[in-house]
Amino acid sequence: MGYWPSYSEISASSRATYLEWLRSGRNDTAYNPGYLFLYFYGLERRFCENFSGTEEKNIIFDEVKRLRSLFQDNYSVQKYLGNFIDYASVVLGRGEDNYLLTRRYEIGLPLSLRVSVGIFLEQEKPLDAEIVFQWWRLHPESQVRTVARRCPDEFQALFREKFVSRYPKGLNVSKPKRVLKGTYEAASSEFTFDFTPKIGGKELADISNLKKPVTIAQEIADEAMNELDRFSRYLSRNPEGRGSVEAQALLPKELWKLFPSEELDALSGWAGAIINDGGLVSLVDVIYRLEGAYPEKVGKRQLSDAADALARLGAGMAPDPRFSLRSPKVGDPVVLFKLPDDDIHLGDVTDRYRAALIQLAVGTFVAQADGTVVPSEEAALKNAIAGQADLTPAEQARLLANLKWLLMVPPDMSLLRGKLKAATPEQQKAIRDFAVTMAHADSLLRPEEVGGIEKIYKALGVDTADVYSDIHSTVFRDVPVTVRAEQKARNGETLPAEEGSPLKLDAGRIAAIQSDTASVSSVLGSIFGNELADEDDEIEVSSDSGSRFAGLSAGHAAFLSDLILRDHWTDEEFDGLAGRHKLMVAGCLEAINEWAYARFDDALIEEYDGYDLNIDVVQELRESV
Repeated sequence: MGYWPSYSEISASSRATYLEWLRSGRNDTAYNPGYLFLYFYGLERRFCENFSGTEEKNIIFDEVKRLRSLFQDNYSVQKYLGNFIDYASVVLGRGEDNYLLTRRYEIGLPLSLRVSVGIFLEQEKPLDAEIVFQWWRLHPESQVRTVARRCPDEFQALFREKFVSRYPKGLNVSKPKRVLKGTYEAASSEFTFDFTPKIGGKELADISNLKKPVTIAQEIADEAMNELDRFSRYLSRNPEGRGSVEAQALLPKELWKLFPSEELDALSGWAGAIINDGGLVSLVDVIYRLEGAYPEKVGKRQLSDAADALARLGAGMAPDPRFSLRSPKVGDPVVLFKLPDDDIHLGDVTDRYRAALIQLAVGTFVAQADGTVVPSEEAALKNAIAGQADLTPAEQARLLANLKWLLMVPPDMSLLRGKLKAATPEQQKAIRDFAVTMAHADSLLRPEEVGGIEKIYKALGVDTADVYSDIHSTVFRDVPVTVRAEQKARNGETLPAEEGSPLKLDAGRIAAIQSDTASVSSVLGSIFGNELADEDDEIEVSSDSGSRFAGLSAGHAAFLSDLILRDHWTDEEFDGLAGRHKLMVAGCLEAINEWAYARFDDALIEEYDGYDLNIDVVQELRESV
């Protein structure tokens, strides 16, 4: 049968098959959908041309809804029968909630939604969150990202919360002068029916061209999608993870009362107790609390998810895997600390913060070179943090927690070496000055610390002979200090002995450290600013009303437009289609699947005995047309 079958034109065997399908109850979806359309064409004509009364129209309406539910995976059935149901629900006065089940198949808003909004305006009622959400959802220019598709219940709930917060009494919309006119174009293409919907004998306003309510709804939707981003990313990596403690912790706080979790409350209490006890805790204990099992190994994604989940509870974790020189390993401790209120955006840090973190690693490496970090050296490192006026209180809190971790888990020179080797002469000078100043923090310069500075100079590509001239150029005392142990020699000037503990940090030295801190941070930012945040972000692409497949080249977009017409292609057919578009097969597969992953978190084309299209992805593409 052709695409628009006609009983008078189909073969005798097709007629016999059609009659058998009718006789068997019109339920068997194994039959060609064309037989359903033959039956439906008769139903829509009888309904529209007033051959039937209201009672029969209701019977036809219910029958079409039943037929549509049988062929849920058939794009044409969903589209054309859905259009009829939308129109018929308005005619019968059964359209109040029909738009809730409507998908965006056609250009323009569903008639049932336009009628529902028109009734609000006619009655001079403000629009509630539900009707505004549906208006936005079904609008052809709405921009819906993957997060809203992956987390529909959470997204709609958060949209509602934010709408009510903005408009507690509802959104007032002025009634446009244009009158609503309805048009039904028959699926058979044999007739068109025009009518004017009314309520209480009054015509309704047509809201089709109103822009401001949709713009407002898009702003609220964007805010909700942004706040659900980390929750969505977690579910993309853990499809069965909804309801887990980690997933619950990633939900925005507005949703916690709507999606309650006793386990989440217990996690919050546990983290608070750890922080009150100093913050140190085993990494595997953190993962166990979140996932319910002790890990054999921990990946960067897992650590990022843990840091994000704890942040939702007001707890930070150091080191943060997005910025640290290395992530903690199984067996390492981590440091939990209290985040300032509402400081949950862990990825939003300045280049100055990134640079200060590297600076702490350099300073800690030098301070630990002799195997001991004395109080004055720790105080110097803390003063280095306090001396940076451009750091926010939240960034300073994070740096102090990272300092505690660095003192527990010393930095490895091999990790620093790769970062330092690209420094410019100006940057080298700033790093050298800070390293030498840090070595003087405890008023004692030990051979091991000199050796640590030499390693840093080597990583910078600087002659280690410069270490000694730099050391002596930054000495603050009027007398020389011991660099290497005294040996018997000819009589000469006696060197003063090393000072004992406890030590007091010289005020001039503090000022020098803080000054060097500001200098080294500014140049380190240009070295490390772009390299530290190396998390592989999941790309979210908004729908673009100006292009069906925004993000693809014109050639690949045209290829994809033809490709989604069918669910399966043989090898020969796929090669031929690529050839017609002057594209290489391998290039098509790679470009389109990468685009699909970015937009839907899944591949579109699957190679197996030809080429199958992912039904979930292709359905969304067809709906967006």
